Amino acid sequence: MAAVQRLLRAAASGGSAAARRRMTSLATEQAPSAAAGFPFAAEERARRLPMAERNVQWVFLGCPGVGKGTYASRLSRLLGVPHIATGDLVRDELASTGPLATQLAEIVNQGKLVSDEIIFNLLSKRLKKGEDQGESGFILDGFPRTVKQAEILDGVTDIDMVVNLKLREDVLVEKCLGRRICGQCGKNFNLACIDVKGENGLPAIYMEPLLPPNNCMSKLITRADDTEEVVRNRLRIYNDMSQPVEGFYREQGKLLEFDLPGGIPESWPKLLQVLNLEDQEELKLAAA
Repeated sequence: MAAVQRLLRAAASGGSAAARRRMTSLATEQAPSAAAGFPFAAEERARRLPMAERNVQWVFLGCPGVGKGTYASRLSRLLGVPHIATGDLVRDELASTGPLATQLAEIVNQGKLVSDEIIFNLLSKRLKKGEDQGESGFILDGFPRTVKQAEILDGVTDIDMVVNLKLREDVLVEKCLGRRICGQCGKNFNLACIDVKGENGLPAIYMEPLLPPNNCMSKLITRADDTEEVVRNRLRIYNDMSQPVEGFYREQGKLLEFDLPGGIPESWPKLLQVLNLEDQEELKLAAA
């Protein structure tokens, strides 16, 4: 499959020395059987660059609303690697005029799941575009979602680390119910001010709201599926699907579980600490 061939070639492009020093040395390469059925898999595995010669290749997992996109995008800027969310890839393709857009529209309109082949096609297309523009490495956001996808991905490229963001369910529900979108500019905000006391062995959590500017306040829209019943059901489905994927990477020694202690001001420095990273911009601001 040409998509698989492009995927590894793009993902294996070289990285900077600074980023290489930041990487965590983890488990050795495995060759899952699921990837063996994809043409070019063996050839592409042979072309992989060792970790010391490329940039980070990380995956971010976590329940809907936990903040994967927020922390993945911050790390992508810090490390100089692209932040790639497969949901964004699907939406971008749907908005295009390419032949795949028509096929995707039919799938989405019928409520069906997008196939692994299409997802990997979109991913390889994105990585190839980034490679041509000089990008190196990647941070995948919310992908893979199944063990099959993880096995295929593992068969054609090397994932260095999988960061699993975790947050207690009652806080997740409150966060999701507070989400709003500006109907004019399309930006995301959150009206929930979360102040949960610690009890029953669970820590206290405080998260400030992410309020919109005045010009967006009157144009806020609530997602139709952001009701408590739907959100809790969505979380149950995610947990059922994610546990095998987490186990897959845990067995490889690549899974890093990170319990968010609060909002961005509390969580970001601690996440950097466990990743052995420093945010130079924030250090400059603190010293000013």
